Amino acid sequence: MTIHHHTPQSISDRIALKIVKALRFIADVFFAKRYGHRAVVLETVAAVPGMIGGMLRHFRSLRRMEDDQGRIKILLDEAENERMHLMTFIHIAQPTIVERIVVLAAQIVYGFLYFLLYIISPRISHRVVGYMEEEAVVSYTAYLDEVENARIEDIPAPQIAVDYWKLRPEARLSDVIRVIREDEGTHRDVNHHLADELR
Repeated sequence: MTIHHHTPQSISDRIALKIVKALRFIADVFFAKRYGHRAVVLETVAAVPGMIGGMLRHFRSLRRMEDDQGRIKILLDEAENERMHLMTFIHIAQPTIVERIVVLAAQIVYGFLYFLLYIISPRISHRVVGYMEEEAVVSYTAYLDEVENARIEDIPAPQIAVDYWKLRPEARLSDVIRVIREDEGTHRDVNHHLADELR
């Protein structure tokens, strides 16, 4: 999969990129190469924007009494897809109590801040998610490299992943990482597109 980067074209794009780079730095310090545990936290946070964006667009559509042209469903589907990423990685990484507390704190803080940001600027919000998904693709590519080079064991895929992505019964962790990375690439493109629409 090609790693695409949306070149910032405005001040708001640069703000969004700086926010994401700061979050990436924190993740790198806290998790280093513990990719399974990183994925648990990443996916907990990644499942927030679609739900918040979908909810706020839903209320906007009701207030204005106008169609949202399918964007609400796209965002809610994204939230559900990211939730399934989390459910999968809980089986793989088996987070500790401390990591579960970090996840809970990250979700509360990020959820509150993203809610405020979406009210202030949906455009910056979607750009932030677009850049976050770019970083997710980079992280999953690095994770896949570790697995393919046998530095991380290529364990059997959890049944939840086999069922959700309709993988072959003998699927491995590497197969799961590939389909999740593909999902993240789709979310990246969708959110950058939504940000462009709001320009």
